[in-house]
Amino acid sequence: ASCSAYIFPQHHSRILGVHQQTHARSQLLGSIQSDIIDDDVIVSPPELRQLQSRRAFAKFGIISAIAALAANANTEAAMAVEESGEEGLIDVYFGCGCFWHVQHEFVEAEKKILGRKDDQLTARAGYAGGTAGAVDGKVCYHNAASVADYGKLGHAEVVGLRIPPSKFKDFAVEYFKLFDAQGDRPDQAGDRGGEYRSLVGLPGGAKGPYAKILVDASIATGDKLDFAFGKGDDKDARKTSFVMDSENFPFYVAEQYHQFHDGFNLNENYPSSYNNLASIFAKSGENFGSCPKGSLGLGIAGL
Repeated sequence: ASCSAYIFPQHHSRILGVHQQTHARSQLLGSIQSDIIDDDVIVSPPELRQLQSRRAFAKFGIISAIAALAANANTEAAMAVEESGEEGLIDVYFGCGCFWHVQHEFVEAEKKILGRKDDQLTARAGYAGGTAGAVDGKVCYHNAASVADYGKLGHAEVVGLRIPPSKFKDFAVEYFKLFDAQGDRPDQAGDRGGEYRSLVGLPGGAKGPYAKILVDASIATGDKLDFAFGKGDDKDARKTSFVMDSENFPFYVAEQYHQFHDGFNLNENYPSSYNNLASIFAKSGENFGSCPKGSLGLGIAGL
């Protein structure tokens, strides 16, 4: 079962059908590699030995770009954190296939890392990464009227969060834990295509101070992914995460019925206390937009 299957009420089977979009990785390598920073990189012999894979090359390129913007990337990142302060928060988002499971994992991360209570949680399912932005202020799930369809707008499913800058690495570590040892997403066999591509939205994107922290977190969790500049409308690529500038590619919150949803696996039914958070936040005044539900606006069995 998967996000690309039909939408159902909570706690029940979601295997009715899956529309899979497959892309041959071999056809994408050239375009992705061209997106990685590789201009005039000067390396010493020890560094050359580290550039034996495309993954290492990609990461070295991103770090080099940061270094070109500041004499010391670590200092730049530290200054950004210091200037924001613990009371200041940054908006980030993470995409790793279907957003149902990902939201749950980041809710747990907020509780574990920040000690947040239910009414303090910021993790929300949503959409990001498309060049078309929103249509009349809307970005919507697939619907019969094709109103602001997120896929047609080039967006992917993501989870947005608001966190302290000093804790970004901790959340990045949680993100990379979502991928298995081969760098595959949890739903890699079912959810494929641009709507489910892996991406990370950061202030400043790959040229900002958080990009190096992102790479450090990746290395600390097994160095499983490649990185590429997110240009928007990017194609899905296995074991590759696109780094987006969250200012140029903002987060759009998803519909209420997608929030705090059960996971995509049949045994991934979360407690009602978790599922009910969507209606609790809505009743408190949170706006989840006015998009139609499902394919025909009912939100049941794809209708």
